[in-house]
Amino acid sequence: MSDEEESQLTDKEKIEIAKWFLLNSPVGEIQYVAKDVKEVLKDERVYRIAAAEVFPLYNKSHMICLEFPDRSGEVLVTSFNEIDKNEYFDPRSAQVAIVDHLKQVCTDARPANDDELPSSYIEEYRCAFDAEIIKYVSEAYPKGICCVYCTNGKDMEGPGSSFEFVVVISAARLSPQNFCNGSWRSIWTVEFKDDIQLVEVRGKLQVGAHYFEEGNVQLDAKLECRDSTMFQSPDDCAVSLTNIIRHHETEYLNSLQTSYSKLPDTTFKDLRRKLPVTRTLFPWHNTLQFSLTRDIQKNLGLENSE
Repeated sequence: MSDEEESQLTDKEKIEIAKWFLLNSPVGEIQYVAKDVKEVLKDERVYRIAAAEVFPLYNKSHMICLEFPDRSGEVLVTSFNEIDKNEYFDPRSAQVAIVDHLKQVCTDARPANDDELPSSYIEEYRCAFDAEIIKYVSEAYPKGICCVYCTNGKDMEGPGSSFEFVVVISAARLSPQNFCNGSWRSIWTVEFKDDIQLVEVRGKLQVGAHYFEEGNVQLDAKLECRDSTMFQSPDDCAVSLTNIIRHHETEYLNSLQTSYSKLPDTTFKDLRRKLPVTRTLFPWHNTLQFSLTRDIQKNLGLENSE
């Protein structure tokens, strides 16, 4: 067997490589990456196999937001409201969106079935919580999208049983014409434990940014946190839980902003030689002339964070 034959990739290997590139696309850029992957593969069948597997995973992990065909509202694509491989429940409108993952559009919608809807008792808690989260997100994240889903115990008819909600918050600022994109994603699992009258909260926060003008700089920062509060009435629980989420997210954003402010004196210095081959010293005394830090902050909407 010749060296050329030995170096030939099998279709399975090509699919795995294509899946890796697609799945690791920065926020809002999978369609650009898909176009390049398709061009490199030059094999429509192999590309379609890879894309069919990756696009649903990518869309759910990035919690993309799609508009209903009649423009009556929006639906988030997540693993928490997935009914079928292309059906996603929107609790606010009581509709199920039919999604084309490859095109990233909502093609149709249907009314939710009775067994897909939570009980009136659960919905009272969910609606109160959802209303408070909407107010918080509208204040904290420009163009942010959020929703509260019941992921366990949706058929509970009254006090005496435990149930679980998941809060998802997704915010993206895409500016490919300026070579930068950024996103915020947070997932909060909220367990209402009736037996001990306690609500336990677990959060997973993730910030992503991509700056690619004459280079390729990416940020992927993550944080996990825990908290709890007393099991109270729907309205009181909603306020208390939203305050917990606001507190942890604000602290994390502030810590990121502090880290960015220290970039010129720490990370950037470590990336460059003390005396480069040009024999010209880097102007550390005037790093503000370089826009990378400002662009990343602007891209994530952190420049005015408190």
